[in-house]
Amino acid sequence: MNTVLNLATTVAWLSFVAAFILGAISARTQFCTLGAVSDIVNMNDYSRMRMWVLAMAVAIIGAQILYALNLIDLSKSFYVRPNITWASYIIGGLMFGAGMTLASGCGSRTLVRIGGGNVKSLVVFLFLGVAAYMTLKGLFGVWRVGYLDVINTDLSLRGIVGQDLGNLIGTLGIERKTAQMGAACAIALAMLVFVLKSADFRKSRDGWLGGLGYGLAVVAGWYITAHIGFGENADLEMVFFGTNSKQAESLSFVAPVAYSVELLMLWSDKSLIVTFGIASTLGMILGSFAYALAFRRFRWEGFANVEDTRNHILGAVLMGAGGVTAMGCTIGQGITGVSTLAFGSFIALASMIIGCYATLKYQYWKLIQEA
Repeated sequence: MNTVLNLATTVAWLSFVAAFILGAISARTQFCTLGAVSDIVNMNDYSRMRMWVLAMAVAIIGAQILYALNLIDLSKSFYVRPNITWASYIIGGLMFGAGMTLASGCGSRTLVRIGGGNVKSLVVFLFLGVAAYMTLKGLFGVWRVGYLDVINTDLSLRGIVGQDLGNLIGTLGIERKTAQMGAACAIALAMLVFVLKSADFRKSRDGWLGGLGYGLAVVAGWYITAHIGFGENADLEMVFFGTNSKQAESLSFVAPVAYSVELLMLWSDKSLIVTFGIASTLGMILGSFAYALAFRRFRWEGFANVEDTRNHILGAVLMGAGGVTAMGCTIGQGITGVSTLAFGSFIALASMIIGCYATLKYQYWKLIQEA
């Protein structure tokens, strides 16, 4: 029993430290997935998109190297399960993309803004957490399971054990690990070409810091949960300690927010512990808070008016419900899921970007109509 608690505690503390550092990096670099899309739409500026893509490339390279060296087993992650719930990825992704636009940032950005004194983001955090929990285990969850998750493609019926590109390409007769590493190299190289083609980005210290920071933090998350946290339980079974899913995990900021709210409400329930996701949520907030205090950037910020309040609450609900439905956010699917080369992660990521783009365009059209 002590071994179980020690491993889970170790996972939580390491997660907190990694997220604390990442929170400070995010606050400094203004890493923001909403900003990456809005900068392109409004200013034709690809700098923050390159930062995000750099994070994806680093995460892919790092995660796949750990996998190739047999230090982690990515097949034990829920991202690569053989059942592709594509309707959930698409609908959930569109909801999340629209939601993060209305709420002024995705889940990770919300945590960073809380650390900087943004009261609006605190409200988003609470509504996001409740909506996510309702989609995991409550009313929204009934609808998700009953109407969206049932629309799927089960690859196991065709003898394919996972939706990662290694397994999919392996159907052509190529050995799985060879196919996986080949796909990882090709995708990461294409991403790095996109990143490095900009002379301005190549000279941007914050761009490199943000991209490398998020990418390496995701790699660290995989190592923490899938290697350090993988051990033998009291029944002599090999299991993952300290994760809510009981599987290998890395950074994501939707379901962990729900579990954080649950822990706060049910603190006296001894069956609940501080998990990898909960610790990373707290670490992001406190890392940003420490940075804001150290560099005198802490500022209280509230809602401008009723419309601003309404938009943030609606956005938070859409992010919470959409993120769980899509099985992750722009970090959880957009970097962590993509690092596994799961086919569904690319679908979810594309849907989030489309949802964000469409909402930005609608907001611009609305401003023109009101002018």
